Amino acid sequence: MAQETATSSTTNSASEMRPAEGSNWWIRLLMWRERHLPDKTFVVLLALIVGTAAGLAAVLLKTLIGLIAGFLTSRFDTEGDNLLYLVFPAIGILLASLYVYYIAREPISHGVTRVLYALALKKSRLKIHNMYSSLIASSLTIGFGGSVGAEGPIVFTGAAIGSNLGQAFRLRPQTLAMLVACGAAAGIAGIFKAPIAGMLFTIEVLMLDLTAGSAIPLIAASVAGATVAYVFTGYNVEFFFSQSEPFYASRIPFVVLLGVFCGFVSLYFIHLIDRLEGRFKRLRNRWVRFAVGGLTLSLLIYLMPPLYGEGYEGITRLINGDVTGIFNNSLFYAYRSNTVAVLLFLFALGAFKVLATAATNGGGGVGGTFAPSLFVGCMAGVFFAYLFNNLGFIDTEMPLSIKNFALMGMAGVMAGVMHAPMMAIFLTAEMTGGYELFLPLLIVSASSYGICRIFTPYGIYSRRLAKRGELLTHQKDRSVLTLLKMDSVIERDFSVVHPDMSLKDMVDVIAQSHRNLFPVTDDNGILIGVVQLDDIRNIMFRPDLYRRMQVNRFMAIPPAKVVVGTPMEKVMKTFDNTGAWNLPVIDEDGKYVGFVSKSKIFNSYRQVLKHYTYD
Repeated sequence: MAQETATSSTTNSASEMRPAEGSNWWIRLLMWRERHLPDKTFVVLLALIVGTAAGLAAVLLKTLIGLIAGFLTSRFDTEGDNLLYLVFPAIGILLASLYVYYIAREPISHGVTRVLYALALKKSRLKIHNMYSSLIASSLTIGFGGSVGAEGPIVFTGAAIGSNLGQAFRLRPQTLAMLVACGAAAGIAGIFKAPIAGMLFTIEVLMLDLTAGSAIPLIAASVAGATVAYVFTGYNVEFFFSQSEPFYASRIPFVVLLGVFCGFVSLYFIHLIDRLEGRFKRLRNRWVRFAVGGLTLSLLIYLMPPLYGEGYEGITRLINGDVTGIFNNSLFYAYRSNTVAVLLFLFALGAFKVLATAATNGGGGVGGTFAPSLFVGCMAGVFFAYLFNNLGFIDTEMPLSIKNFALMGMAGVMAGVMHAPMMAIFLTAEMTGGYELFLPLLIVSASSYGICRIFTPYGIYSRRLAKRGELLTHQKDRSVLTLLKMDSVIERDFSVVHPDMSLKDMVDVIAQSHRNLFPVTDDNGILIGVVQLDDIRNIMFRPDLYRRMQVNRFMAIPPAKVVVGTPMEKVMKTFDNTGAWNLPVIDEDGKYVGFVSKSKIFNSYRQVLKHYTYD
């Protein structure tokens, strides 16, 4: 039945796939596959295809961004300001917003959030244009200087590749969700050359349940995505890092303090992004949004050039100890040797990167928050180490390592912002090769994540959906209940009785009914009580009471009533509070509609949960 439902749903909703599905050769191919390839084997094969395609998309996106940014900034003056910083970022936002408005014709920013939404409420279905639209819009945005990351768009692209390939083969929603996760994992693996982090992303951010059946496709897709990236860009890490300064156990207290600091920085990042996005949404005119976002972004990048694009050049300099290099191309180049100026510049870069990211997306650009969180974390780590080294608390012979703390800061802020500590640890280690710092990375990530969990239960991606009650992948019990509709669980085959009916009439009704519960209504259909068979069993067989006793004598007031349309989560709380197994349902006027039962809800709950779980 599940297979038939999924097939029917695919045929009705995926109109873009009809030409291929309607052709005879495609039908024959589907039939051959069903006869010769078991489902689990076929899914692994598709995962490899999805991983390869997502890896190629990641390489293409990075190449496009590099070409555009290199062409625009290759002749910039290193030792002074560059006025074109006031122009390029705004042009990038304008081009991206025009593409989204006139060609894509639907919002495509916040790619990870949209993948979560598709998993929750769209049966893992994404449109065909999502396989390339984010690549085009984000390459324009970031290449021209938009202060966002390419990781959100590549996750959206990889997920769309998995979704559309699964739809073409008429796969069930559970399997579609698996392929969506494979595409997302491969996108992360390809863009960062980090296959383990790609897998952990789907577990911690997308909240995919890892089972024996889902682990193998995820591994296959992640490895395929990373392999493609290595083939085309070389066997080197994303950020070159050489640990020339060893980590000492005596530094662990400072590592814990850095983790706490990163936790509060993460909270600043999450809440400021959330608030600024809300402000931009309240600007109804898209040209006003562009003007505000473009002007804000251009001014920030002109004053602080490291905010240009993803900010990876600044990260590379800092994790290799070149602190003064972040002053290149800026108005403040002459102050690069001043300690106070360095601290202020680091602080400003970290603080205003969040504003630049919100301005980019709010103004119409397309990009993610992966790279901004890494950038802010790097600034936080360097600021922390640089501050302590110059406060006089640290032995000048053994200062805190700028390079090591930059790396730890990246992991700490990412862990807090994404609510994904394991992914942050492995991603930082994989994309830099800093495996020797695994213990301090673990400490910082755990500390930062712990601080964030105290103040907010959701990461930056799930927060948007959680506020609208549309989050399925996190807190599954609550989320599955939101998918259950009241009409689907109301039972209406109860025999209605009236308060002036005699006991004899009541017994006659009982004889014709297969239920042991009877609603009592007045002449207008208003529910006024219920009769339970157990409550009248002792008088049912007393003929002397048949004419003398009426229903209004032995009916009872129900422990609670449920109004049609009440959310299922609230219905379950009512069951818990009353201890009842059945509750009457009424409409807004108080008229009887039917009953809901715990057993019916539990059965429906299991069906929905099974529908969204891949094994």
